[in-house]
Parts: sequence; structure tokens; C-alpha cells
Amino acid sequence: MSYNSLEEITQRCSREGIPFWRAVLLSDIEDRDVEESASVHTMEKMWEAMQSAGDAYDKSRRSPSGMAGGMGAAMQEYREEGNPLSGDFMAQVIAQALEMGESNACMQRIVAAPTAGACGVLPAVLLPLQKKEQIDHERIIEALYTAAGIGQVIASRAFIAGAAGGCQAEIGSASAMAAGALVSLRGGTPQQIVHAAAMALKNLLGLVCDPVAGLVEVPCIKRNVIGAVNAVSCADMALAGITSRIPPDQVIDAMREVGDSMHISLKETGEGGVANTPAAEAVRKRLSEVQHGF
Repeated sequence: MSYNSLEEITQRCSREGIPFWRAVLLSDIEDRDVEESASVHTMEKMWEAMQSAGDAYDKSRRSPSGMAGGMGAAMQEYREEGNPLSGDFMAQVIAQALEMGESNACMQRIVAAPTAGACGVLPAVLLPLQKKEQIDHERIIEALYTAAGIGQVIASRAFIAGAAGGCQAEIGSASAMAAGALVSLRGGTPQQIVHAAAMALKNLLGLVCDPVAGLVEVPCIKRNVIGAVNAVSCADMALAGITSRIPPDQVIDAMREVGDSMHISLKETGEGGVANTPAAEAVRKRLSEVQHGF
């Protein structure tokens, strides 16, 4: 896909009288010179992989570091036995985000959307909603195209890697993609889609990438939860007619500026933020000793 701005997509939607997802699909067909069926088949494989990853969660598995595993199951148990403050659906979203993030840490198959570190955000909002409302397969695929279009523009105008722009580029981008996908599923307009994405990204502006011991586990997994919950709230705001006061493309540009200004210690080096705390240093030292057989 070759769009360089969200405005380009919304303008095409207006000009050709097509929904947001269709504009993204057509761009993929044009850029890769493939049949529509081939493009759709690829997206269907992505959705099948997300579903499989959700189904394959194993609460007994632990990551090699011992820092990840079991949190998703604990959240599911709390949802089923307790009275979650956030409500049943949001509790499912939280649990799903934790499960997917833990699966990544435990080396199970996931879908990088847009990155492995942010793999839990998009499925965390789509999988529970699809089950809850029995959403048609075709509509889910349309929502994935919507998410893909948003992610492509962010990657083009800024970045999606934590090493380049901090966690705002990973969880922030994933949250924007998920917010847009949710609005798409609710039949929102192209303008509502991009404003949901803008609000989601803006809410996470400045989020640093500070993995403890350099592993995509702490605080990364729980940040998938924040990205997913943020996406739901921003989708609801956009559907209510609330807009981002800053135009969506300018929000992306601001994220790039913040990422460029961010100190290198806060961009996936494991040298700053919570990765530089005494507790994190103890983890790093323990893992180093295990690795070297001390």
C-alpha cells in the first residue's frame, strides 16, 4: 500500500464513494498487482493466525526468563469469578491482550500487528468482540484492512519500531490500528476511523521503550493491555462524534518528532526507564549468571 497520509485515504473514499477498508484493499491490489481474491486470501490467513494464537494460549507455559506466563489465565479467572470494575467485555479484552503478549514471550506463534511487541492489541479487541457479537467473517476482514491502512501510513510518515521511536511507535500504532478497526466494525465513517486512530495515538504519545533485561516481557506485555483498552475508549469517542482537535496526520507527524527527540536509552536498548531500576538490574544480573552458568 502506498498511501502517505490518512487524508489521502479519506479523500479517495469521498471521491469514489467507497468505505475506508475498500480504499486500502484497492491500493494493495494496485501496488502488488494481484487479484482481489489473492489480497483477501492473505488477510484471511492473518485472521486465522490470530484466532489460532488465541486458541493456543497455554496458562502453564512460562517464558525462559520466568517473568511472563499465567497472567492471562489469572485475568480470565477474575473475570469469571469476580466483578471486574471495567465490566465483562473490557475484562475479556484485558485477558486477551495478556494472553497474546505472553504467547509471544513464550515463543509461540503470533501475528506482528504491527510488531511482535504489540501483537496483543489488535486481537485483544477483535477476538472477544467477534465471539460476543458473532460478527461475520467478511466484516472482520474489512476491519483488518482498515487497521492495515492506518498502520501503513504511520510506518510511512513515522515509524512502528520501538528501536526507532519508542513504545509509542509500537503500542501506540497498534492502538491506533485497533481503534480504527473497531470503528469500521461499527459502521463508522472514514473520518470517524481516522479520528479514532488519532486520539488513540495521541493518548500514548511519548511512551518509551524500556524492556527489562532487553526482553519483550516487562513492561511490554501489560502495555498491550493499555493499548487495547485505549483503542476501545477512542473508538467509542469517535463513534459519539468526538474528534481529535489535532488533524490525524499531524498527530502521526508529532509522534515522529517525539520519537526523534527521545534519548537513545529509551528506545529499546534496555538502558533507561523501568529497565534501569534496581529491580530490573537484579533480573538482568540473574539472567546473565544463568546464561553463563555461574
